[in-house]
Amino acid sequence: MAAEAEVLDELHRLRARVPQLTGALAASVDGLVLAQDTPGVEPEGLAALTAAALGVALRMADATGRGDFRELLLHGEHGYLATYAAGPSAVLTLLAGDRANVGRLHLEGRRSGTRIAELVEAAVESRPTPAARAPAKPTAPRTRTARVARTTTTTEPTGKSR
Repeated sequence: MAAEAEVLDELHRLRARVPQLTGALAASVDGLVLAQDTPGVEPEGLAALTAAALGVALRMADATGRGDFRELLLHGEHGYLATYAAGPSAVLTLLAGDRANVGRLHLEGRRSGTRIAELVEAAVESRPTPAARAPAKPTAPRTRTARVARTTTTTEPTGKSR
């Protein structure tokens, strides 16, 4: 992805703005790492778990009529894990300590999610289409052959054909 360096810069800026963050990861909704700053955490595993949690959250939101996914917050004994929508194809997952200001976490997480969505969308739009990458092979026009009517023969009970 062309925007990987820019997404990583956004993650670094986010961690500078929220000192209680212990990690930040941007991933595709399919669970592939786009960029990460997660010391002490395996990013591929976190991205895969984020995709799984996102799937459950989407189903829950749909089943309860809550609309499109926006964010998911988990508060554990040792801190917070927050996941924010970053457009239709990416998510932002943040790890924070137990003393994190959750309001600030949401404010900055939502802002960064919006910025990452813009970066990912710009990278997708600037990607050449398959037709632009390789010249199309000339193909012969398709023609149909005439259908031949089927004839059926029936046998009468006397054994004679009609």
